[in-house]
Amino acid sequence: MYIHTVSHYLPTAVVGNEHFTQLNGLSNDWIIERTGIQERRKAAPGENTNTMTIDVIRRLQEKVDLSTVDIIVGATYTPYDTIVSLAHEAQHYLEIADIPVISVSTACSSLLNAIEVVEGYFALNKASRALVIVSEHNTAYNNDQDTISGHLWGDGAAALLITKERQSENDFAIKALLTGGAAHTAKATTAVMMKPNEGGVTMPFGRDVFINACQYMPKASLQVLERCGLTVDDVDYVLPHQANLRISRNVMKTLGLPEEKLISNIQLLGNTGCAGCAIALSENWDMFQKGQRIVLTVFGGGYSYGAMLIEK
Repeated sequence: MYIHTVSHYLPTAVVGNEHFTQLNGLSNDWIIERTGIQERRKAAPGENTNTMTIDVIRRLQEKVDLSTVDIIVGATYTPYDTIVSLAHEAQHYLEIADIPVISVSTACSSLLNAIEVVEGYFALNKASRALVIVSEHNTAYNNDQDTISGHLWGDGAAALLITKERQSENDFAIKALLTGGAAHTAKATTAVMMKPNEGGVTMPFGRDVFINACQYMPKASLQVLERCGLTVDDVDYVLPHQANLRISRNVMKTLGLPEEKLISNIQLLGNTGCAGCAIALSENWDMFQKGQRIVLTVFGGGYSYGAMLIEK
């Protein structure tokens, strides 16, 4: 499989840390020290997961023809409509009939699970040209006054065209991909929750999330490298789930890699959920050189996790 191209969309409204200082007394320095976040994006009134999906598809269409897409997979844990998913919205906008349209939700790991669904369809010769969309409207469910996690969240979307065969020399080959779940652990089902009828996003066991994220992301990264007969010395960049800069730095330390190889956008975007890695890939797309290898690694609520190795 190959990632042919990727685009991203960010709302224009910027929410700085001073908003939370005024709201609940959290200082700018405290938020940066604990999370690395300086500001985040917030969807405007009238924007939602589905509208951001259309906006990011329009940006992708500026780069590539999507008329021959034969499967659409959407991923989010912050749906605008739980019946008409963002994937259905994408199909409606593109006016492509009679193709599989699938929604995936595995918390912040959903990007890799969506790509794994595509991998299965490709393997069974049921599709060859996939549109994968990740879109999160965290601020629709977030409580800004929550001093534990209210300052973490941002909104955004990304879209990727993934093909079975190489389309150009600039494509990224997907060399290995794995996903898993660690919901067997004690606090996995209660550490991070989003219950629209019971307070929205809550994170009662943030420390446990931190510990498990720091364990599973480097573990999964090493596993995908091993599958390809490679080591961390063969990695040019690591792109972890954009949850917390301290977690990302801990992952790099565990892998024994310098911070210069870390790709991070949480400082300016906050935690954009399952869209974070794809947004960062899009932001840095033109920076990558032929032959470079990138490990994307994710961890989400419910303790889903995964890793993917891509090579240009």
